[in-house]
Amino acid sequence: MNRLKEKYIQEVTPSLVEKFGYKSVMQTPAVNKIVINMGVGDAVSNAKNLDKAVEELTVISGQKPLITKAKKSIAGFRLREGMPIGTKVTLRGDRMYDFLDKLVSVSLPRVRDFHGISNKSFDGRGNYTLGVKEQLIFPEVDYDKVDKTRGMDIVIVTTANTDEESRELLTQLGMPFQK
Repeated sequence: MNRLKEKYIQEVTPSLVEKFGYKSVMQTPAVNKIVINMGVGDAVSNAKNLDKAVEELTVISGQKPLITKAKKSIAGFRLREGMPIGTKVTLRGDRMYDFLDKLVSVSLPRVRDFHGISNKSFDGRGNYTLGVKEQLIFPEVDYDKVDKTRGMDIVIVTTANTDEESRELLTQLGMPFQK
């Protein structure tokens, strides 16, 4: 069993029940899924860049990503509808907990000049979005094989109803929010 999942069941759930006064343990918010999205805008001119991004996202998440395609044509970006422009991967269950554990304990502390993550990135429905500027903060990515630094969006979807519940859940799971 995963370290973070165990912590959630044994420590986080009881403390959330106590703090928000839930009547049942089933009311406590939980992390539902994590979606990692990597937009590859330069895939328009060079399709090999997309393959690299897919490869890196596979290594980071431990799961094969889906290739996202353009919904609309935009002449200014030389983009046609249906062209591949990015990759995304949705993590659930044990892989999700593994990734979250790795993100909190290994990857985020490796960010240069890191003072915690923003408190303002909640969407009002209890979900949190985090932008990462480069994929090099993940220990699995081999620095020598990286041709270009690519950022990614990490969306943590929770079952919380409010941002306050979600923030408390993520804080107790070890997310380093700014003071």
